Amino acid sequence: MTKTMRLMMLSQSMMTFGSGIVFPFYLIFVKEIGGDFTQYGIAYGLFTLCSAYLNWWFGKSSDKYGRKIFLLLSAWGTAVLFLLFPIVSSIWQVYALQIAMGAFGAMQRTCEKALLADLTEEGRRGEQIGRYHVGVSVFSGIAVMAGGFLIDLFTLDLMFYLGSIILFVSGLMLSRVNEGQRHSST
Repeated sequence: MTKTMRLMMLSQSMMTFGSGIVFPFYLIFVKEIGGDFTQYGIAYGLFTLCSAYLNWWFGKSSDKYGRKIFLLLSAWGTAVLFLLFPIVSSIWQVYALQIAMGAFGAMQRTCEKALLADLTEEGRRGEQIGRYHVGVSVFSGIAVMAGGFLIDLFTLDLMFYLGSIILFVSGLMLSRVNEGQRHSST
């Protein structure tokens, strides 16, 4: 695995960790502002539908403008949104944030996969992508467990702030990834 791939894996693992300490407890957040299961479902559905609609556009745009710019926008944009969640007071604000989160989620998922394909070697892509996902998935599992531990010690607001910091650091790491190192598929 190249240095660029390792750096990307570390960056995206941090992204997964920052999101993972918050998302499992999102239902608690919706309940705290007076929402119910239906409103949670609507909020999550808005996220998913927005993301689904924009995946193709971000994929096409990343072919034209590069993957890294969208990954940076996603990391830092989500970091900013995490700072807004603690000041939300109505479900309508949650809906608006979820739509924005869906856009950033589409950027992240689509461009991460495209850049990963760009950075892997033909004939070894499956192996390299598999190794990459082992690292990212380990961070995801650790994040959920850490979030469960931390939520008992701190407030949900603090969890959003911590997630924001981690996402910002993820973007800083990603900014060091050399997107130009691409393997041709001849």
